[in-house]
Amino acid sequence: MFYEAQANKHGLKHDPFKALVVPRPIGWISTVGRDGVLNLAPYSFFNAVSTDPHIVMFASAGRKDSQRNAEETGEFVCNLASWEQREQMNMSSATVDAEVDEFALSDLATEPSLLVKPARVKGAPAHLECVYLKTIELVGRDGRHAYDMVLGEVVGIHIDEKFIADGMVDTAAMKPISRLGYHDYALIDELFVMKRPR
Repeated sequence: MFYEAQANKHGLKHDPFKALVVPRPIGWISTVGRDGVLNLAPYSFFNAVSTDPHIVMFASAGRKDSQRNAEETGEFVCNLASWEQREQMNMSSATVDAEVDEFALSDLATEPSLLVKPARVKGAPAHLECVYLKTIELVGRDGRHAYDMVLGEVVGIHIDEKFIADGMVDTAAMKPISRLGYHDYALIDELFVMKRPR
């Protein structure tokens, strides 16, 4: 099949775009508002975009609490979403007022960060402490704007020691989850290695 993406007349039950760009890592973003209220939300439009310096991005439709808090306070944390905390991650995606603490809502404990103010998700296998860099409005060719992309520089990295073996991170042991299309997720628990040709 073929269809023009802008017209989006594909004839399927749901837009297949998200089911084709897969798997997408989940940025489980924690922030704190200027009023001190903790915020936690998962973003399936999330990724690392640079290693020197270490920069990550997350994006969402509409200016949500995570974006506002990051812009206003200059900080956020990316918590690695794993199989063990999948239900809490999903609960933290609930649409609630800014005054609601999603850590409490999702029955999650916090851990203090070392270089930024937002709390970390206790029990997550890894955390990236980030300093907000900038927000980029994502505007299509026709001028439509629905998403903003938030960029942050990673200033601190926490890795649970039990996931380090032989000087390497054992990613499969962390059992990270990723987002597919629709309401579908994937579990990463098996890896294979391919070395680049010289």
